[in-house]
Amino acid sequence: MPFPADLLEILVCPKSKAPLEYHAGPPEVLLCRTSQLVYPIRDGIPILLIDEAQPLDATQYPPHPE
Repeated sequence: MPFPADLLEILVCPKSKAPLEYHAGPPEVLLCRTSQLVYPIRDGIPILLIDEAQPLDATQYPPHPE
């Protein structure tokens, strides 16, 4: 099931307050390019805890062309 677009519109990074990007994965994640953090999604629930985030690897999650 895809991540709800209306939810993605209101979620922000807890560290920078910047918008998040959804990546279907695997693994399914939300990422913040401003904070350079990747937040896991477990069982459809985004885990937006800074302590649970991983550093962003730009090779694994390249920016989308505009």
